[in-house]
Amino acid sequence: MDAIMNWLWSLPDRVLYAVVAALVFAEDALFVGFVVPGETAVVLGGVLAAQGRLSVYWLGLVVTLAAIAGDSVGYVIGRQLGPGILRARVLRRRRHRVERAEELIRRWGAQAVLIARFFAFLRALMPTLAGVSRLSYRRFFLFNAVGGVLWGVGYTLLGFFAGAAYEQVRSALGGAVAAVVAAAVVTAVVVWCVRRHRASSRRGRGDARR
Repeated sequence: MDAIMNWLWSLPDRVLYAVVAALVFAEDALFVGFVVPGETAVVLGGVLAAQGRLSVYWLGLVVTLAAIAGDSVGYVIGRQLGPGILRARVLRRRRHRVERAEELIRRWGAQAVLIARFFAFLRALMPTLAGVSRLSYRRFFLFNAVGGVLWGVGYTLLGFFAGAAYEQVRSALGGAVAAVVAAAVVTAVVVWCVRRHRASSRRGRGDARR
């Protein structure tokens, strides 16, 4: 963790803001979130803000605007390309999850955009799906903005407070102990994500057989 943070620390401020914003934007506009969830970049940015490298206020604003803009571009792509985009290769392999997302937007309408903001796969897919379903852009934008603010500020603060806690551990116990603690936390998060992914895959295979 220290090596990653030291590398990020060496980058210019504007580059750091741009990298975080680009990952958040691309997650929703270009389906990058299927590979690299945007909250990972936001949390790391929050950690850097806790270390005084970035402004937590500017970071929260940049993340929020990038999230809203990314969703808006995803909506336009879905609106312009129509249902054909749902046959893209990256989505064909996740067909059961796409169907669940379609059911979500049929049931909740524009509110599904807000709900999806807090789930990685749905966050990457829902804006495009909203465009495909011809959802009113005015209603889409309302829930997109609300979700963008809640998600952007929330994950920025999560990273900020996590970074502050890490700094306190390092100050009290030393860098080596803090690194061990950080590694343990990261390992726990990775294991949780893998288990959740496997559980989701098993449910998907069961749905496909039915």
